Amino acid sequence: MNIPIKTADEIEKMREAGRQAASVLEMITPHVVAGVTTGEIDRLCHEYIVDELGSTPAPLNYHGFPYATCTSINHVVCHGMPDFAKKLKKGDIMNLDITVKTADGYHGDSSMMFVVGDSIQGGRLARITQECLYKSIAQVRPGVHLSELARTIQQHAESNGYSVVRDFCGHGIGAGFHEDPQFLHYDGYEPNADIALAEGMCFTIEPMINVGDYRTKVLRDGWTAVTKDKSLSAQWEHTLLVTATGVEVLTARSDEDLSFLEA
Repeated sequence: MNIPIKTADEIEKMREAGRQAASVLEMITPHVVAGVTTGEIDRLCHEYIVDELGSTPAPLNYHGFPYATCTSINHVVCHGMPDFAKKLKKGDIMNLDITVKTADGYHGDSSMMFVVGDSIQGGRLARITQECLYKSIAQVRPGVHLSELARTIQQHAESNGYSVVRDFCGHGIGAGFHEDPQFLHYDGYEPNADIALAEGMCFTIEPMINVGDYRTKVLRDGWTAVTKDKSLSAQWEHTLLVTATGVEVLTARSDEDLSFLEA
């Protein structure tokens, strides 16, 4: 397994990529309301990335994916396709997944959940899923194994009555959209894949948590992954840098409280 260790110059480029990805989510947040279409959300993000940031939406045309973003609603686990006919309604939950490729050729990848109006079940699921992300981020430092992070996610999800998706994972990131290592969000590592983190690694943590069973299926469009039992699913994602003493969240947004990392 060839896991890239970022140079000082590459780290600066990753910081800019992460800042840009976070800024897209900050920009779009006021627009995610009942009545807006996922196609309109995608259009606004696409235009902002190209016109304001001078960058490229990495998902667009990636292995044939036809949109700038992924909009995954309710029982859609990931890779949901934007649609100008699909309006958000009160009670929906949606994951918006953004990946920016900067003019320098580096990637920032982040996603967040939106709860449209009130949804007791959806709101709780979104909160617990974000806690899974944060609890795992808090453990990132040199020497920690990927399986330790995965166990933290799985234990927190299952202790709250939820399941962890096994069919999709986090990944290394840099000049490549997807690099080594692959990061499972459950404890299913083969010994040779359970690497120890090292300073200079960049990777994503992006747990997908379901209200019901963990199993998924991909629809006929070849992209949209849904829960087999049609239960709600949620996901949060950050791009991370392993530092000498811990972790830097490269895609941190201004609305987040990451003070837990100071402990």
